[in-house]
Amino acid sequence: MDRNIIQKILIGFFFLTCTFIGFKAFNNSSELTETSSKPELNTNVSSSRMTYGRFLEYLEMGWVKQVDLYDNSRNAIVQASSPELGNRPQSIRVEIPVGASQLIQKLKEYNIDFDAHPAPKKSIFLTIASNLLLPLIFIGSLIFFFQNSDNFSGNSGSSPMNLGKSPARFDQQPDTGISFDDIAGIDEAKAEFEEIVSFLKEPERYTLVGAKIPKGVLLVGPPGTGKTLLAKAIANEAKVPFYNVAGSEFVEMFIGVGAARIRDLFKKASENTPCIVFIDEIDAVGRERGAGIGGGNDEREQTLNQLLTEMDGFKENKGVIVVGATNRVDILDAALLRPGRFDRQITVGLPDRLGRIGILKVHARNKPFDENVSLVQLANRTPGFSGADLANLLNESAILATRYKKTTITKNEVNEAADRIIGGIAGSTMEDTKNKKLIAYHEVGHAIVGSVLENHDEVEKITLIPRGGAKGLTWFTPEEDQTLVSRSQLLARIITTLAGRVTEQVVFGDPEVTTGASNDLQQVTNIARQMVTRYGMSNIGPIALEDENNEQMFVGGGGEYNEAVADRIDTEVCKIVNHCEQIATEIVLDNRVIIDLVVEKLLDAETINGFEFRELVSQYTILPQKS
Repeated sequence: MDRNIIQKILIGFFFLTCTFIGFKAFNNSSELTETSSKPELNTNVSSSRMTYGRFLEYLEMGWVKQVDLYDNSRNAIVQASSPELGNRPQSIRVEIPVGASQLIQKLKEYNIDFDAHPAPKKSIFLTIASNLLLPLIFIGSLIFFFQNSDNFSGNSGSSPMNLGKSPARFDQQPDTGISFDDIAGIDEAKAEFEEIVSFLKEPERYTLVGAKIPKGVLLVGPPGTGKTLLAKAIANEAKVPFYNVAGSEFVEMFIGVGAARIRDLFKKASENTPCIVFIDEIDAVGRERGAGIGGGNDEREQTLNQLLTEMDGFKENKGVIVVGATNRVDILDAALLRPGRFDRQITVGLPDRLGRIGILKVHARNKPFDENVSLVQLANRTPGFSGADLANLLNESAILATRYKKTTITKNEVNEAADRIIGGIAGSTMEDTKNKKLIAYHEVGHAIVGSVLENHDEVEKITLIPRGGAKGLTWFTPEEDQTLVSRSQLLARIITTLAGRVTEQVVFGDPEVTTGASNDLQQVTNIARQMVTRYGMSNIGPIALEDENNEQMFVGGGGEYNEAVADRIDTEVCKIVNHCEQIATEIVLDNRVIIDLVVEKLLDAETINGFEFRELVSQYTILPQKS
C-alpha cells in the first residue's frame, strides 16, 4: 500500500479515537454525577437483582423492609430479608415496568418505609458540552484532516480543500544531481539549453542587443532519448526556482479545476521570477481542441485555454520559462506551438554512432569493465537504441556480472545483456532432432545470402538458442547508421529475409517447408508494399499512395484509390517478392557446400559469432551478387 494512504488512514483513525474518548469522558462524567446524587448503600449488604413479579411476592410475604425509588420510579433498591436468603438483609435492585402506578399505594398498604429520590440536575455547562462538543470535535477533525493531508502526502492538490491549488513540486534551489556533463549523444539539444542557462545567469549580455529570453521550449522526441534528463540538468545548472509537474496532474473530472491549477501555478511562478516551469508529457493537456467529447465545455480544453492565456495572453509573465516535453507533437494544438508560447522546438532524436559512444562512456563511469570490453563495438552493434536503452544495457551487464560472482564486467556479460534486450531471454537448448537441423539451415541461409549480397550488412552472430518467440536468430550489424536507404539495400533485405525459407525448400523439399518463416514473410511483404506505395520504387511510378500510417491518400479525385490501382499495387508487390525469391534460390544453390559446412559447425557449437563465420567461409570463393 502507498505510504501516503497509510499516513492518511492513521490520521483518520487518530481523530476518530479522540472523538470516541471525548464521548466516553462526557458519558462517564454524567454517570458519576448520577451516582454521586444517590444515597450510599450499606457496604456490608450484598446486592442482587430481582424481577418485579418476585418483588410483589416478597411484598405480600412481608419480607420487604425498605424501598428507595429512583429515576421517576423506574428503578428501586429494596431492602429485604427472607428464609430463602438465610434471613440476612439483602440489597436488591428491581426494575419497575411502565404503568405500575399502584406501587406507592401497595407500599402504604403494607406499611413499608419508602422514599423517592428525584433525578439529579445536570449543570448547564455539561448539557451544552454533551450536545455540542462531540459534533464540534468531529467537524474540526475533518477540517484539519482535509487541510493538512497535503502536508503528509506531499501533493498540494490531493486535498479536497485544495482542488484548485497547483500540484507542481517546487524547489527553490534544485539539486537533481544531473549536470550537462552527464548528458551525451544529444549535443544540439544540450547547446540550446546551455544558452538558456547563460541567459538566466547573464541576462545583460542578451538585453544589450535587444534579445528576449524564450517564453517556452518544447522538447520533442521518441521515449527514452533524454528529454526529462535535459530538464533535470537545466534545473541543476540554472540555479533558479524550479517547478516540476506532469500534464496529467491538471486533468480532473471537475469542470474548472485544471484551469484553476494552471492559474495558481503561474501565479506562484510569477512571484519567484526568474524561474523555470517544467511540464512533462504536455500532450495530456495540450491535445488539439475540438477532438474530444463535449466540445468547448470539455474540462481538458478549458485547461488548455488557460495555459494558452498564461503563456502569452494580455497579461505578460516576465521571467517565467516553460519547458514542455512530449513524444506526440503531432497531436498538440497549433496555438500552443506558435512562437510567443513555445518559441523553440528542440528535437531530441535517437543518437547516432558517435552519440551512442558518448552515452555509453557516461553510464560506464561507475562500472568496472574488463579490458576486453569495447564500447565502440557495442555502439556499432546497437543502432536504434535510445539513451535509456543503452543505460539499461550496461545496468543489465552489471547485474549479470554480480550473478556470476565477478568483480568486473567482461565482454560475455555485455554481449549476453545485448542479446537479452534485442532478442529476449534465452530459452533452453533444443534437442538434436530434425527441427533443430531445419532451424540451423534456416538461420545459415540468412547468413550466407546476406554475406553474398554487396548491399547487405555483415553477420554479427548466428545462434540456435531460442530467444523470445524465435527458435533461432541471425543478427546483422550495419557499418554505419542508415538514415537513407537505397532501393538496392531494400531489395537486399528482402532477399536475405526470404533466404531462410528458400534454404528449407532447397534442402528438405517443398513438403517440408514449415511455419517458422511466417514473421519473415510479413516483413518481406511490408517492405515490398512500402516500396510501391510510399517510395515510388515500382513501375507504377513516383507516386505516394499511402502515408506512414498506411492510410490511403487522395488520388485521382477520390478519397481513396480505386480497385484498379489496388490490383496494380498487389501485382507490383508480388513481382518484387518473386524476383527476390528467385535471386535467393540461385545464391543458395550456388553455395550449398558452404551452407552444409556452416550448419555442421552450428549444430556442434549452437552459436557462431561473426568473426568465426567469416573465417569459416573465407576458404570458399563467394562472388558478390548485385541486387
